[in-house]
Amino acid sequence: MEIPSLTTMITINIFEKTIRFDVTSNYIGGKIMKKEVINDLIKIVGDKWVDQNPERVLSYSRESTNDNYSLVAPEPIAGSVVVKAADAEDISQILKYANQKKINVIARGAGTALSANTIPAQESIILSLERLNKILELDEENMLLKCEAAVSLGDLNERLKSNDHLYFPLHPGDEGAQVGGMAAMNAGGVRAVKHGIMRNQVLGMEVVLPTGEIVNYGGSEGKLLKNNAGYDLMQLMIGSEGTLGIITQVCLKLYPEPKANGTLIVAFDSREDAFASVPAILKKGIIPMALEYVEKDEIELAAADIGKKWPAQNGKYFLMIMLAEAEEDDLFEIGAQIDQITAEHNAVDMLIAQTSAERKAILDIRSHILPAISDKIIDSPDVTVPRSKLCEYLNILNELEEKYNTRCPVVAHAGDGNLHVIILKEDGSKPDYYESLKKDIYQNAVDIGGTITGEHGVGEMRLEYLKMMYSERELEIMEKIKDAFDPNDILNSGKSIIRK
Repeated sequence: MEIPSLTTMITINIFEKTIRFDVTSNYIGGKIMKKEVINDLIKIVGDKWVDQNPERVLSYSRESTNDNYSLVAPEPIAGSVVVKAADAEDISQILKYANQKKINVIARGAGTALSANTIPAQESIILSLERLNKILELDEENMLLKCEAAVSLGDLNERLKSNDHLYFPLHPGDEGAQVGGMAAMNAGGVRAVKHGIMRNQVLGMEVVLPTGEIVNYGGSEGKLLKNNAGYDLMQLMIGSEGTLGIITQVCLKLYPEPKANGTLIVAFDSREDAFASVPAILKKGIIPMALEYVEKDEIELAAADIGKKWPAQNGKYFLMIMLAEAEEDDLFEIGAQIDQITAEHNAVDMLIAQTSAERKAILDIRSHILPAISDKIIDSPDVTVPRSKLCEYLNILNELEEKYNTRCPVVAHAGDGNLHVIILKEDGSKPDYYESLKKDIYQNAVDIGGTITGEHGVGEMRLEYLKMMYSERELEIMEKIKDAFDPNDILNSGKSIIRK
């Protein structure tokens, strides 16, 4: 297939810059993927599945950091091409070819990530997994679901509706998120207190290594529950952010559907009291499905933005506690215990949502906070600290607000100690103190035993801050692991780990 000459041009404005596109070839800002490379990729997947349209290539080069939520993120480097593989065999051939030609490859899922992981930092093959979208097996006896990487959380939950006694607990905040990406990013989200994060849900996976080999972890069908032979490479793959392999299939753990569900909203007049209640609840042996923290201004904006109403009228700071129990009596008993515990921490009100419609409305509102305030924020670091130090970190945030004369709203997966600290725009723009404040947010979390990211990942946006957490030797070990998997550094190069 011949690439047309660069004759037909359009101009668009993006990232406050003017960029010229040739609408007849893969041309952005004067860069073009070599004709030889395009022709060779077409031989692997077919003409239909190699996309050079510049506007579509640009759309595949963005993610939530610079698309939906206006967070600080780098702009895509031009000259990439989108390739849509059909299966692991296609991906194997593409990676072998990329190794020969030393071309960077980025695995592309739904683009819901928040770390600039799938934004090309160089001319790349953007390897879309969208065709790998089949649910392969629902095994009720072994309580697992096997699916391809591009199955969305929404599709997965829809499939489980045909089954009235098994469910999948995780909810990272966007049901468009795809299973392969959730594994690669080790997703967490709202409902992770009781059953854990994505790392705890994966029983097996099929992966194409950067050198093209197709491997299976967790047994051939993901039904192997115990395996103590050698290093656990599957767990290394989970959370590797697309740098060690491309996940093509995942076997997920399912759980018995609880018979009694309820969501509590507990209101406080101070966020110190709200945070102090969290370890007090957990110390009593109460393990809710979710234990979230939200603030009045942001949650009410989120509710209004989707045409709903936040049900709590009293208080300014709220714990949202999702309970899932075997019997209704257990639900009400635990609810009564939480009422007593939070009253001891000066709660001013408690509401309970029992119907599925009420619970869904509350979860929808909570999940919509970030998009609802996207025009007001510049960044949202997702630090995590030990739960016992939530109040200590909150005091630090109070000091930072005073230091920078700003307000830092917090949205938190409080049951995990995971805080999304929101850095607000000033007069509609990035404030002068942004970099300094962000560094303080990260460094203070690390200083009290925390991490610079609890779920969003490192990607490109947090790469420079890894040195806060790890010694030179630890960073060297990570680099050697990358070299062992990917000797030519062709898979998502420059992301997630520091390379010398």
